[in-house]
Amino acid sequence: MTRIIAGRAGGRRLRTPAGSGTRPTSERVREALFSALAARGALAGARVLDLYAGSGALGLEAASRGAAAVTLVESDRRVCTLVTGNARDLGLAQARVVASTVESYLRTGGTAYDVVLLDPPYAVREDALAAVLQALVVGGWVADGAHVVVERSSRSPEPAWPAGLVAETLRTYGETALWYATTA
Repeated sequence: MTRIIAGRAGGRRLRTPAGSGTRPTSERVREALFSALAARGALAGARVLDLYAGSGALGLEAASRGAAAVTLVESDRRVCTLVTGNARDLGLAQARVVASTVESYLRTGGTAYDVVLLDPPYAVREDALAAVLQALVVGGWVADGAHVVVERSSRSPEPAWPAGLVAETLRTYGETALWYATTA
């Protein structure tokens, strides 16, 4: 069972896609992630971009905890329909789900976000992740003082942070690693 941990939708269940290959971020990791962002004052009223949204657990948690606007980008249209329904059922109107690959979405040109969450499938190669991080910076997707968090396997190397993003810290939780960076 996946549920929203805290905020105005705290304790409510999320429907998750069966057999889609998504792996919702565990409650323990989400609690640690959002506690760290809250300690930095990064969530209240923030614009949040959730790339590789999967079940939507990260983006919907951000919306529940006070983010002003959340964009969730997921390539599987069936999963997008499910996440859109979850957002509606939870009353999180500030959450918008976009059916697109991350790479295509980042080519559209966009608005700067205060928090960017990336939870790519473990099979995504390091060079592909580096290209996405570069596109975030070059495309103007990160605001001044933005926080960028990459979730990967704890066996993965540190992401190749492009100029404009400064590595801040690494936290591991069993098989999961959270890499934090901020804009330079």
